[in-house]
Amino acid sequence: MTSTEHALPEGAPLIAPSDIEHPLYASVVEACRTVFDPEIPVNIFDLGLIYTIRIGEDGVVAITMTLTAPGCPVAGEMPQWLQDAVEAVEGVQRCEIEMTFDPAWGMDMMSDEARLELGFM
Repeated sequence: MTSTEHALPEGAPLIAPSDIEHPLYASVVEACRTVFDPEIPVNIFDLGLIYTIRIGEDGVVAITMTLTAPGCPVAGEMPQWLQDAVEAVEGVQRCEIEMTFDPAWGMDMMSDEARLELGFM
């Protein structure tokens, strides 16, 4: 496949929007905040590693996430940590994790809290 076959329409967001209005959203975010990259003392949500949280009416949560780098030493473990944390939320039936590196993570994706914690503010 050529790169143009996967091109987004002009004006389309690089990251799909999350279901922020869903009643489970806040609880899922709090569960995401319990998972940390062992090399950085900030949770993966505030680091900006969680791109999209979709929540179906059936309680299935689909999360699109990334890593700070493709060669992250916990690349094989972190998605499972996240899945376990989210599946512990009352009302969540199952959590599916999709990894992506498009767009690539950048420090500009961190929350203000993460920047402050890491001394960037």
